[in-house]
Amino acid sequence: MQRILSLLIARNKEYYRDRASLMWSFVMPPLIIAIVALAFSRGDEAVFKVGVVTPDPALLEQVESFDAIQIIHYDELAPAITKVQYHQVDLLINDNHYWINASSSKGKLLEQLLALKQSDQWQAQSIEGREVRYVDWAIPGIISMNLMFSSLFGVGYVIVRYRKNGVLKRLQASPVRPIEFLTAQVLSRFIINIGVCTLVFITADLVLDFVMLGSYLTLLLVAGLGILSLLSLGLIIASRLASEELANGLLNVFVFPMMLMSEVWFPLDGAPRWMVYFSDFLPLTHMVQAARAVMLDGATLMQVSNHLLILAGMTALFLLVSAALFRWRES
Repeated sequence: MQRILSLLIARNKEYYRDRASLMWSFVMPPLIIAIVALAFSRGDEAVFKVGVVTPDPALLEQVESFDAIQIIHYDELAPAITKVQYHQVDLLINDNHYWINASSSKGKLLEQLLALKQSDQWQAQSIEGREVRYVDWAIPGIISMNLMFSSLFGVGYVIVRYRKNGVLKRLQASPVRPIEFLTAQVLSRFIINIGVCTLVFITADLVLDFVMLGSYLTLLLVAGLGILSLLSLGLIIASRLASEELANGLLNVFVFPMMLMSEVWFPLDGAPRWMVYFSDFLPLTHMVQAARAVMLDGATLMQVSNHLLILAGMTALFLLVSAALFRWRES
């Protein structure tokens, strides 16, 4: 335990003495959030979004005749209704029922445009709910993305650099065991990431006053398990490599699919099936979806337990693989 504590303190000191790392961790996330808030604070009023669960052929054909209407298909009714509640979908159709938000001017305009009120065939359902701004929706993804970069590169890249510079070779000659070294690295980055995440969250909330309906403890648990899964994934990359260039390339192989397919910047509504299935195998997807459910929907611990169990399972799997592959020297 003493050796783990010594390694932990040494790694933390190394991090806080690196000004570039501090700049990336504390300055870049708020800057990205500010840019997103400015860029997407105004929606495109010329485009309507209509959700469809079980389409009526006649009404679907009528909707498709308007170029300004985007059709989004949903497999289940409940999440689609939530989209209407948060003004993310202007009108929802399921068989001969349709849902609109009572406070949505676009939804009411669509109702008139499609002449739904004039027909006895359709039954209207009114929903109440505040509008969720794009920045509210994007905040969980942006903070999670920052944690992904910090976790993968903070562990993966650093250990590869240690191996290249001969630090691991010297540690091999000491009483330190691999499990102690890896534990210290993971704990150090975990503490740093939790601290940075908390400060960025508080700062962004003070500036933007974004939506937070759920429990802060549940959100903290989501962040903690997400960080552990990403840290353990970074350990796999760092297990044997001694080339920083190769490590950088391999880390980006994991980073870019998660940035594009984990719903960080945009939802996968209407995306190809294969893309949705593939995203379920990415730890960042479950971290973002769980955090977003807690913040925007007020989801409880039980309601996000499926994401937490998947993150815990991924963490255990990645740790087992990284422990089996780890070598002090390049092999």
